[in-house]
Amino acid sequence: MKNKICLITGANAGIGFETAKALCAKGFKVILVCRTKEKAISAMDRILENQVDASMDYATADLSSQAEIRTLAMNIISKYPILDVLINNAGIWYSDMVLTEDGIERQWAINHLAPFLLTQLLLPLLVKAEDPRIITVSSDSHFHGKIHFEDVNLTNNYHGLRAYAQSKLANILFTKAFDRIKPLKKLAIYAVQPGLVKTDIGLKHTFSFHGLMWKLRRLTGKTPAHGAATSIFLACEDSVKGDSGKYWDNCKPKATSNKAASIPDADRLWALSSKQCGINDYFENIT
Repeated sequence: MKNKICLITGANAGIGFETAKALCAKGFKVILVCRTKEKAISAMDRILENQVDASMDYATADLSSQAEIRTLAMNIISKYPILDVLINNAGIWYSDMVLTEDGIERQWAINHLAPFLLTQLLLPLLVKAEDPRIITVSSDSHFHGKIHFEDVNLTNNYHGLRAYAQSKLANILFTKAFDRIKPLKKLAIYAVQPGLVKTDIGLKHTFSFHGLMWKLRRLTGKTPAHGAATSIFLACEDSVKGDSGKYWDNCKPKATSNKAASIPDADRLWALSSKQCGINDYFENIT
């Protein structure tokens, strides 16, 4: 893995931090994408405590903002000639319904549109790699999800868990659609189920009752390091090269829900996501 470059969103805590730490140990140069410089520097310092030779860089962005995602991508492209692995790890759960500056419900914006857009913007670097890999962290919550195509903001029927499940279903539909229509065979894309992990995702932006339920539920969860294992495996393992478009759990492919396997829904989501991100031709920068 020496000299390979990996960019990880949401890399300052939880699964993202453990993924960054492990890939540094394997010889990757890791770019940690965090919301603030302070969070990024703190995460890098913690990694350096045990890995003094870790190769790292950082970038900042609020992934709810498409303008900031575009700036992030431009900065990475100006600094790096190639990207071997992109891990769309950042995710959030909100109890209340708030729209972003782009007029999009926050969970849909951060959990789905951010990976969709960032992947597209970084394709010019990924295609220069010999074995480019795109990994998006989804969830078994997708089994409870439905894409509300007529109202993805859930304006008239919002619930935090409904919005979260919808966004995680979208991660898998994006993965499958990308794999089916990609113009270059070497582009490999994977969706990951990290499992129930002891993180703070259910505490940061939730009502007190939801926070209490998350505290109780996560008692039986994995450590963040165990939750990161499949992302780390897919970033490194030679045997999965080209085994693209699948949903992975515990380092093995796993069946998805019927809704996640729907080609018509994947195509419809692709068109909707492209429209929401202002993309006319997703692969125009590499064809």
